[in-house]
Amino acid sequence: MKLRHLHLIVPILSAFLLHPSTASAQSWTADNGNGTYTNPLFYDEFSDPDILRVGDDYYLAGTTMHTVPGLVILHSKDLVNWENISYCFDRFDFDDDAFSLKNHKEIYGQGVWAPAIRYANGQFYVFTNINGKGLQCYTSKDIRGPWEHHNMQGRIYDLSVLFDDDGKIYAIHGYGEVKCTELKPDMSGPIEETERTIIPEGNAVGEGHHIYKIGGMYYLISTDYKPNGRTLCSRSKSIWGPYETITITADETFGYHAASITQVPRGEQYRIGHDGTKFGIPEVDRDATACTNIHQGGIVEDQNGQWWALLMMDFHSIGRTVTLAPITWKDGWPMLGLEGNLGRAPRTWLKPAISRNEEGGVRSEVTAFAPYTRSDDFNYSPSTLHTPHSTRLKPIWQWNHNPDDTKWSLKNGRLRLQSMPAEQLMWARNTLTQRVIGPKSTATVELYTKGLKDGDVAGLGNINVPCSWIGVVKEGKKTILRCFEQAINDTIDVEVALPQDKIWLRMVGDYDHDQAHYEYALDGERYQQIGREMPLSYQLITFQGSRHALFAFNHQGKKGGYAEFDNFTVDEPMADRSENIPYGKTLASPSAADRWFRIINLATERPAIATEHGLLYDTAPSDQSKQTRFRIIDKGQGQVILQCEDGRYVFCAGYSLAGDVRLTTDESKAEVFMWQDYLNHEFMLMSMRTHRYIGKSSTTGSPYSMDFPGADPARRNGAVLRWE
Repeated sequence: MKLRHLHLIVPILSAFLLHPSTASAQSWTADNGNGTYTNPLFYDEFSDPDILRVGDDYYLAGTTMHTVPGLVILHSKDLVNWENISYCFDRFDFDDDAFSLKNHKEIYGQGVWAPAIRYANGQFYVFTNINGKGLQCYTSKDIRGPWEHHNMQGRIYDLSVLFDDDGKIYAIHGYGEVKCTELKPDMSGPIEETERTIIPEGNAVGEGHHIYKIGGMYYLISTDYKPNGRTLCSRSKSIWGPYETITITADETFGYHAASITQVPRGEQYRIGHDGTKFGIPEVDRDATACTNIHQGGIVEDQNGQWWALLMMDFHSIGRTVTLAPITWKDGWPMLGLEGNLGRAPRTWLKPAISRNEEGGVRSEVTAFAPYTRSDDFNYSPSTLHTPHSTRLKPIWQWNHNPDDTKWSLKNGRLRLQSMPAEQLMWARNTLTQRVIGPKSTATVELYTKGLKDGDVAGLGNINVPCSWIGVVKEGKKTILRCFEQAINDTIDVEVALPQDKIWLRMVGDYDHDQAHYEYALDGERYQQIGREMPLSYQLITFQGSRHALFAFNHQGKKGGYAEFDNFTVDEPMADRSENIPYGKTLASPSAADRWFRIINLATERPAIATEHGLLYDTAPSDQSKQTRFRIIDKGQGQVILQCEDGRYVFCAGYSLAGDVRLTTDESKAEVFMWQDYLNHEFMLMSMRTHRYIGKSSTTGSPYSMDFPGADPARRNGAVLRWE
């Protein structure tokens, strides 16, 4: 492997990069605080969502793969703000070394995936497949547990379950050739002789099924990835078919291109700990939808009769995230999106008006909050320390495979990890992880090294393929700071003096742009970057995005010492979007000329101009006339009108391509738009009248029109704008 040594005794140098040690308490939430929400619901990974409503409560179950606690369940009252309330199990209860990273066995990319959550017979059911072990079911009368595990076995995976009106229980499963199998009421297994094909191959139906019975009709929501991602609906009057199928959404990427996917050479089976130079992270086609579009997930009806889809989306190196989209029923089909623009979905839309006040009436607002508390000082209460080992930590944390509970503890307000033999991070037992959060975030942790012994390695890493980490290596009496990047098989060593046996480690991530780097400090204030700006990827080996990891292992195969961690903080500089979305204020006023702004089309890179002829067109970048300056006037609930500095207002005359974007002096005729926030001053304007977007072609020479269903993956079809 490549090894670069910087043999330096490193004091605190004035040449260090200056990064103030700040930690924001604010975390990304989809709730904009004005009656609207902006996708994604979470800016961190939550794969294969399945949605359930019981009364006024909503529950969301998702994939957790090889990490524990497993089978996560979130709760919401409004479909926008969610909290983590349960896991179905604390650890895998199979007597198999692979679930615990023992004897060079592992279940990366396996474990729990694609669950189905249901409520029937006075209890909750969560079904899932576990590779090699078959179909599993977890039941509880209380959503918070405890949960009873039923090993149903059988070869049923990626399933959905329906408790039908006649008491029978059906599992829908399979890719392409869709099958239906009855399940035994006691959850002891499938009734094998009942399995039948209900949709034969050749009907363009995929997998990830979600089955519902609505108005006496059976509806099956599925996802397909050949040749690219689409979400389908099949319907029939009988569970056994025949079914007719249509696509209910396609190409909705919200203007995000596909992530780079780690590639393994053909003919070579990936091995954890592989020489990183043997696989790559290729460039992607930014114009291609691929499987980035919203797909696989469930639908739900709220208390007011409005239907919603909660679908996942491959979201760069973050992994898969959850999106919320309104459903419009059309000719008996649950089409995603709004009338006039079916099949697409707004990134920003009105929150469901379904929350209840104390008098039982409906209200539209609840206090915005994030599903997890990400930062952790490990100062747990005495009552927490007396709970079972596996439930002591905050819900955001998950172990990489089953932990050895005798080799970790919470002591004196710190997390202590005892070092066990491992040749590399991906084989290190008792590695504690949590998902990274976008669009940008910085994770910092204090590492105490006094307990390390010869051969011990401890630090902060990224559990992904390829992996990377920054940490301290104990080599005899030497203390070495090491940065390792598996993608290029590169190791950077810096010999350091730690008089207080303490060092600060940091990962700085820009996950919208799939890159990150490591930093360290000897005083907690002045940070020095080590290593390069690393490319990040999503990958189908562990089926997860990037994850922060606190680890300790001994690379010499010895029984080592221990590392202690304290004050893990996550700072999200872009969580506060109040300067991006113009709600509750006017961005500019007629008396504040310096606050008028220009609108640049990303496709043409030219500013918009309100022509004297009465059309919205584009002009030369050097044009600074008042016809190129605009202001946003807030109309409430994320809705705005657009005014030119010359006093005229923007309105749309007509529909689609014939819908010219024109100017009027009558404010009452101004078009009301829903502002679609894309961060970094980028946005779209969706007409509340037609549910389509204004935009301008970069090739035809036509003026702005209302012909755009949404953004393309590269944001260069003319619908995405930037204000400056």
